[in-house]
Amino acid sequence: VQLQASGGGLVQAGDSLRLACEVSTLPFRSTAMGWFRQAPGKEREFVAGISVSGLFTGYTDSVEGRFTVSRDNAKNTAYLEMSALKPEDTAVYYCAGKVGVGSNEWYQYAKSYAYWGQGTLVTVSS
Repeated sequence: VQLQASGGGLVQAGDSLRLACEVSTLPFRSTAMGWFRQAPGKEREFVAGISVSGLFTGYTDSVEGRFTVSRDNAKNTAYLEMSALKPEDTAVYYCAGKVGVGSNEWYQYAKSYAYWGQGTLVTVSS
């Protein structure tokens, strides 16, 4: 099982960035996806979740309106589009997958996810 996150980098405040999470060996069309992040010295926190259908999404308050989670089931890939980035968005971003769920559920708790990517670093300078 492999979740490969990519797209991180160093950007300036106000810039945009798109993260991608390519999933292999999981049945992507029955896998809910989530994005989490962990800043230095802080606990891992939920960022966004998306249902299998892609029709239902959820976000933590601090990114609502700035980040958009999406997925392409034909490409086995989930995305996190980030705009109006702030220095406090600096963190390692992880994608996660929960297999065998219904079409319309998304999950915000890390313990719900059995599969995790390796993380990609996003650094936002002021």
